[in-house]
Amino acid sequence: MNWKQMPYFIAVARSGSLRAAAEDLNATHATVRSHILSLENSLGVQLFRRSKAGLELTPAGQTLLPDALDAEKLLVRGGNNVQGLDRQASGLIRISLDPMAGHFLMAPIFADFCRMHPEIELEIRLTYQIEDINQLETDISIRNAASVSDDVVGRKLFPSDSGVYASRDYIDIHLPKAGARGKGLIWIGYGPVPEQKVWIDQSAFPLAKIRHVVRDTEMHLHLVRAGAGMTFLPTWLEEQFPELQRVPGTDITHNRFTWLLLHADLRRVARFRIFVDFLTNALLEKRSQISKRLMR
Repeated sequence: MNWKQMPYFIAVARSGSLRAAAEDLNATHATVRSHILSLENSLGVQLFRRSKAGLELTPAGQTLLPDALDAEKLLVRGGNNVQGLDRQASGLIRISLDPMAGHFLMAPIFADFCRMHPEIELEIRLTYQIEDINQLETDISIRNAASVSDDVVGRKLFPSDSGVYASRDYIDIHLPKAGARGKGLIWIGYGPVPEQKVWIDQSAFPLAKIRHVVRDTEMHLHLVRAGAGMTFLPTWLEEQFPELQRVPGTDITHNRFTWLLLHADLRRVARFRIFVDFLTNALLEKRSQISKRLMR
C-alpha cells in the first residue's frame, strides 16, 4: 500500500465528493481520482460507490476508514512531538481569533510581543469560524465561549462580558421618547440568529424593532457609533470608543468566557510557552483596566 494515497481516501470519505476533496487538498479532481483508483487496485476492493448524495463508502471502505483515521492521528502526533523538541524561542506561531478582538483588542498586544521577541513570527488569522487545533488548522485559538469541549489545553482567563450599547446622541434623543418595553427604539440585528432573539426578548427592550441586519460585528460597532440604533457589543469596547454608552436600564451579560487554547503537544515548545504566558498576562492586565473603567 502506498501511504501517500491515504490522505486522498480520508478526504473523499469526509467530503463525499472528489471535487470537494480536491479543494481540501489543493489538488486536481483527476489527481484525487487517480489516487483512489490506485488504492482500490492495490487493495483489490472497491472503496466508494456513487449515490444521489455523492460518493459513499462501501463495506470495505467503512472497514478501512477507522484505521486510516487512527494512522492520520499518529502522524499528526508524531509531527507535534518533533516540533516539541524545538527549545529555541524562534519560529512561527499561528493564531486564530475573531476579527473584532483582533482589530481593537489584540493588535497592540501582538505588536508588543513582536518587539520583545523578534525571532518569533506570528501568522494571525481573523475568523468567526472555530478552527480545529487537533487537525492543525491553527496552533493557538483565542475564543469567546461558555465552555470548551475540544481535546486541547485551555486557559479560562475571564468572563467575556457584553452589554447593550448605543451612541450618547442616540440615547439622549430617542430613549426619552420610547414607549413601554422599548417601543419606538431600533435594534441592529445579525439576521436569523436564534441566540439574538433570546437576548432581545430577555432585554429591557423586547418591543424595539430590528430594523437593520448586518452579519459583521465590526459594522455593528460603526453603525452604533454613528447613531443608527442599539446592539450587543463586548464591554471592553468602552475603553476604545468613549462615545459608546451602555443603554440605561440594561444589564451586563456574563454568559461567556475568554479562552486561550492550544494543542497539548505544543506546551513543551519554548516559543509557545513564552507567547501563551505573555498573552495571558497582557489580557489579564487589560481586563483589570476595563473592569476599573466599568465600575466608574
